[in-house]
Amino acid sequence: MFKKKIALLTLSAVMTGMLAGCGGGAEKAAGSETAEAAAAKPDKKIVIKYWYAFGDKIEEAKQHMVQTFNESQDKIEVVAEHQGNYDDLHAKVQAAFAAGDAPAVTDLEIASTGVFAHSGMLEDLTSYAEKDKDQLKLDDFIPGLMGNAYVDDKLYGLPFMRSTPIMYKNVTMLKDAGLDPSGPKTWDEFEQYSKVLKGKGKLGMTVPVDIWFYEALVAQSGGTMLSEDGKKATFNNAAGVAPVDFWKRLVNEGLIKMPVGDEAGDTADKDWANQISAFKFASTAGVSQSLEIAKGNGFELETAFMPANKDYGVPTGGCQLVMTSKSSAEEKAAAWEFMKWMTSQENTIYQHKHVGYLPTRTSAVESEELKEHFTQYPQYKVAVDQLKYARPRPMENGYPEVAKIVRDAIQKAIIDPKTTPQQALDEAAAKSDKLLGK
Repeated sequence: MFKKKIALLTLSAVMTGMLAGCGGGAEKAAGSETAEAAAAKPDKKIVIKYWYAFGDKIEEAKQHMVQTFNESQDKIEVVAEHQGNYDDLHAKVQAAFAAGDAPAVTDLEIASTGVFAHSGMLEDLTSYAEKDKDQLKLDDFIPGLMGNAYVDDKLYGLPFMRSTPIMYKNVTMLKDAGLDPSGPKTWDEFEQYSKVLKGKGKLGMTVPVDIWFYEALVAQSGGTMLSEDGKKATFNNAAGVAPVDFWKRLVNEGLIKMPVGDEAGDTADKDWANQISAFKFASTAGVSQSLEIAKGNGFELETAFMPANKDYGVPTGGCQLVMTSKSSAEEKAAAWEFMKWMTSQENTIYQHKHVGYLPTRTSAVESEELKEHFTQYPQYKVAVDQLKYARPRPMENGYPEVAKIVRDAIQKAIIDPKTTPQQALDEAAAKSDKLLGK
């Protein structure tokens, strides 16, 4: 999935919508029928909706898996519907939930799990997973991808199309500039590479002001975005200021470009594809498409860990599959069967090879099929190896709004010569603390 910023309704608005929609949900619940009893009905085909984000190869993979599921059995029919990016999807799910017409299953960007769960919109999957523990094999999911699946020690999501940011390298440009294509491995090396590339009329990188990338650089500097209890911003300490200082200096020296606005991500992709910039940060979900671009434009592509500062570090990203809480018992039973199928070993291998998202199961990583795939296309394995340095994203209710505040602060620090990174982040932290303390 190509990483997108999260735009959520406020929690109060969500709760208001929930109250407005309770009547429809009660009618659909059909009394006290349990999910187990509903699943036992053999002669009734259950139709459920699955809403998902993103198009192109990501949509191809999801539609293929849904079609295969529908053809594999005759008890459940899943209707898959594209709803835009994560921002669009989240807003539409919230509105549909308030109206009593939410999809039974939906993609959910991992950082939004907390606010959705606390708002009562998600079904607690703990009992489902325990009942089907031998079939589900919850411990087969890669541990580093489970941090955002739990809220208050309850399971709310199954890892689906999960990712980390990685660095994409135009090896041809590096060789032409006389640079070692195995680097850069650190921030200092990245700066030196960018200086050499500038001398050749090129940029080191075009990178949008993206909260996901910023979280990575904070982790690389030994910092965190929030305090351990999630009630106070910590991104304005030295580890949080260092990335913005670094970016601002490189922009001012003409070594990198940081576009802003809605088209910033597209600009970064185009500069890399057109060989204006040698590097780009992007989700591992872009490996398949980036290989096609590199082949079409006649250059060699390698992927690598994001460069280290004090150490390597990245946030995880992507989506998990969740079940909404107001579906009927039989719809929930059908939804659970679909979720188990979509997150199986076979399907995580398929979507990884088709798109580039992380294989979510240890058994998939260790399978002969993926071992052969990694040997042939090592670009896909980098994100798997980088997981040892990964961390979950914050899931506090206020974090989606905090992320927007931080992004705006970084943009101001980069663009305004009179604003220092420390000043911008101090202001952002003060605003964020008010949201986090509610």
